[in-house]
Amino acid sequence: MEKVILISIDGMRPDGFLACGNPYNEELQRISAHSLSARTVWPSVTLPCHLSLFHSVPPQRHGILTNTFVPFARPLPGLFEVVQQNYMTSAMFYGWEPLRDVSRPSSLRWADYIHSDSDPDTDVQFTDRCLWRIRRDKPDFVFLYLVQTDHFGHDCGWMSKEYLHAIDVALDCAKRVIEECGDEYSIIITADHGGHDRDHGEDIPEDMTIPQFYIGKRFTPGRQLEDLSILDTAPTIADLMGLRCPPEWEGKSRAE
Repeated sequence: MEKVILISIDGMRPDGFLACGNPYNEELQRISAHSLSARTVWPSVTLPCHLSLFHSVPPQRHGILTNTFVPFARPLPGLFEVVQQNYMTSAMFYGWEPLRDVSRPSSLRWADYIHSDSDPDTDVQFTDRCLWRIRRDKPDFVFLYLVQTDHFGHDCGWMSKEYLHAIDVALDCAKRVIEECGDEYSIIITADHGGHDRDHGEDIPEDMTIPQFYIGKRFTPGRQLEDLSILDTAPTIADLMGLRCPPEWEGKSRAE
């Protein structure tokens, strides 16, 4: 059984990852099993994508097609609930309030939220808080959500210098987590969707293609993963943690 940290960098396109100029991007590819051509779900919108990430089904099954949450038509356990049902602990750090609905009440031991528009350094602040919590309490599963990439995509345009700078900051945050926690945790880095112009949500490559990186002893460093889907994320984390996937989940574990 392993502990896992999941980092979601909202709206990070693979070509944005490559173009941001962060010197760590080559090292990240070297130490991880990864894909720069993984696929998200449609509609490629933040809340539907994250609900699919945590519940391993497409939006057409969980029923959330916009950034407004409505109760599921049929019960569907998510990753946080599976962790809680197995008497393990989860922590969540997020800067976009609707994301609270990726977990059900009582499934989190710790949750930390800051309204992300109030401070441009939100991603750095959340990384600070996340690392403090890990040092203090060693949660079994940690979700760190970095949001400024999406904000600058909407405000300034995907692939703008402001957007690329936000990716650069997010990768610095991810590097801190890897360097401090990589000996104790497996770490997964993903985006939820991409974007084009100042928007996202369409079934086009710019919106639907995402990067993913898997770091830990059950992943071969430098290996390029084929046919990777955002639906595979929750099954992979469950596998790493020694948990049984609910039969409703459609993705598959990519751990070796």
